[in-house]
Amino acid sequence: MPSIRRTTVAAAALASLLAVTATACGPSDDNAKASSGSSAAADRKASKDDGLKLPQGMPTSIDDLKKWKDGGWQNWDKWARKASDFANPIIKDHWKTDRMAKAKAAPDLKVKATGAGSAAATDPDPRPVRAQEVARPYHRNMAPIGKIFFESPKGPMVCSGTIVEDPAHPGKSNLVWTAGHCVHSGKRGGWMRNIAFVPSYNDNGAAMNQVNNLPSQQQTPYGRFWADWVTTSGEWMNMGSQETGNGGSAYDFAVLHVKPERGGGKSLEETVGAAVPVWFGAPSAEGLSSLKAIGYPAAPPYDGARMMSCLDRPNRLTMEQGTPTMDRIGCTMTGGTSGGGWFANRGGELTLVSNSSISGGNQTWLAGPHLGPEAKRVFDGISQKFAGE
Repeated sequence: MPSIRRTTVAAAALASLLAVTATACGPSDDNAKASSGSSAAADRKASKDDGLKLPQGMPTSIDDLKKWKDGGWQNWDKWARKASDFANPIIKDHWKTDRMAKAKAAPDLKVKATGAGSAAATDPDPRPVRAQEVARPYHRNMAPIGKIFFESPKGPMVCSGTIVEDPAHPGKSNLVWTAGHCVHSGKRGGWMRNIAFVPSYNDNGAAMNQVNNLPSQQQTPYGRFWADWVTTSGEWMNMGSQETGNGGSAYDFAVLHVKPERGGGKSLEETVGAAVPVWFGAPSAEGLSSLKAIGYPAAPPYDGARMMSCLDRPNRLTMEQGTPTMDRIGCTMTGGTSGGGWFANRGGELTLVSNSSISGGNQTWLAGPHLGPEAKRVFDGISQKFAGE
C-alpha cells in the first residue's frame, strides 16, 4: 500500500487534531488478490521501521485533516474505491452522542415497480408484517445487534450490524456483519469513511430526543468500535447501486473487523459477551419456516432510537436473471435497518442467514441476499487475514 512520510511536526499535528490511534489498512474482496492490500501486522512493522505511515487517500494538510474529521468531502468521485484503498483511522470522540443522534438512515434501496416479479424465481409480494420493539435492555435480550455509523457524501448516516463468530478466534471475535451498501457505494462510488459500530446502542430504548441526556452507559453501553478493515463482494463493488435495488443486491453483504476506540485487550465478543454463527448455504426461502430480521430503522415513521424486529415466513425474489435468488419477508422497517441480521433457528441456536438489503417501494417488505459461496469467500478472507493476531 502506498504510504506518505511526514515530518515530526506534521505527525504531531495529525495526532493532535484527529487523535488517530491506529493505522487503517485496505480490505480485500473475493475478486481482489491478497497482495492488493498489506496486512495489519505488516503495516505496524512498517510504521515502526520507517516512521509515520498513512494509507492512500488520507489527508495531506491541516485543512484536509479538518475536512476528514468533519466529513466535508466534496469530490465523491475521487474517494478511495479499490479494495486496497480503504482507510479508516480511529478519531476519538468523533461520534459524540449528538452526532450519532443526527445521523440519517442510509439510502433506502427500494425496488422499482418493474424490478420485482420479472424473473421466474420470484413469488408474490408477502403480506406486510408490522415491526415490533425488541425487549429491553438490549444488552440482555439481543446483545450482538448494534448500529453502524459512517460518513457519506450526504453526511453522517447509520446502518445496522451483528457481531458474528470468527472461527479463527473462538470466543474472541472482532467481526461485524452488515450490508455492502453501508460500507461501499457500489459501481459509481467508493468506500464510506469513519465507520464505527456501537453494540446495543441506546440500551433502554429511550426516545431519540432524550438520548443526548442519557449517561454514556445507556447510550453506548460497550463503547464504540472502529473498523480497521472492511471486506465486501466484488460483485457489489462492480454492480451495486446506491439508488435502487438491482442485480448487485444479491451480493449486498459486508464484514467489518473492528477495534475499540479507547483501546484495550478484550475483543468485541469478549466485551459484549455474545456473537452469533453464520449459516452459509442455509436452505433457500422455501426451506425455512421463519426468519427474523432485526435492526434500527431510522427513516420515518421511525427515528433510529429503538431496535425493532419482524418475524415472517420467507419467500423468493430474483432481481436479475443469472443472479442468486434473494430471501424476502413482510416487514414495515425502513432505512437504517440496512445491514441488520436475519436469523433462523438452527438446532435451537440463533444463526445469521442474511441481512437487510432492499425494500419494496411501499415499505411492506424487506429482502436480503442468500449467503452462498460468494459470501463465504468474503467472510473467510477477512477471518484468515487476522488469524495470526
